[in-house]
Amino acid sequence: MKKIDFSSLKAVFVNCTLKKSPVKSHTQNLMDVSIKILESEGVVVEVLRLADYDIPVGVQPDMTKEGYDKDEWPGIYHKIKAADILVIGTPIWLGERSSIASKLIERLYAMSGYQSDKGQYVYYGKAGGCIVTGNEDGVKHCSMGMLYALQHLGYSIPPQADAGWIGKVGPGPSYGDTEWKGESIDPPVGFDSEFTNRNTTFMSYNLMHLAKMLKDNDGYPSYGNSRKEWDDGTRWNFENPEYR
Repeated sequence: MKKIDFSSLKAVFVNCTLKKSPVKSHTQNLMDVSIKILESEGVVVEVLRLADYDIPVGVQPDMTKEGYDKDEWPGIYHKIKAADILVIGTPIWLGERSSIASKLIERLYAMSGYQSDKGQYVYYGKAGGCIVTGNEDGVKHCSMGMLYALQHLGYSIPPQADAGWIGKVGPGPSYGDTEWKGESIDPPVGFDSEFTNRNTTFMSYNLMHLAKMLKDNDGYPSYGNSRKEWDDGTRWNFENPEYR
């Protein structure tokens, strides 16, 4: 099988744990598996922990214009915009993605009306995926909401674009833990999960494949999907149905 060169790609992984650095993040443990795969294929990866930044809630590009004293989101956005791949990592809380993951999606949404040089929405031509960890059910539920949001904003979603790990219901060790209640755990929790290992690998490669295909072809053709052309009056083959 011919090896594919992914070295032209850039990826941003955003960890939406509620914990600030340098507190240990179980979600980061699983994100690191995917990050290592991408880096081993030559992809340039940047990792951001959103809790480390002063980012208000809101759906405007710069919330300092809405009364907040500080907003570091515009700088984060430019990093995400420059990347070909975006991966959102989140823990599960009460069966849902974290509040910080919701804030990330809302702030991404704030920029979704911006347009590229082709008049398309700014996230067109980029690939998105997600990683979820927790001790209770909810991986697929959280992934469903995040992947829907990403594609609605303009991201392209490849097959198997989510990966995750959940432990037993109730309190217990989390992904990557090596100790629980004074007893050592070897291998670390979750590292021997065939399901998680396979899905994380497939997700990583499918993101790279799709991102490379999009980049090599300059994203999507603008025929039929350019907001600029629509606003200028172009309607392609659209027409309202006849009234019956």
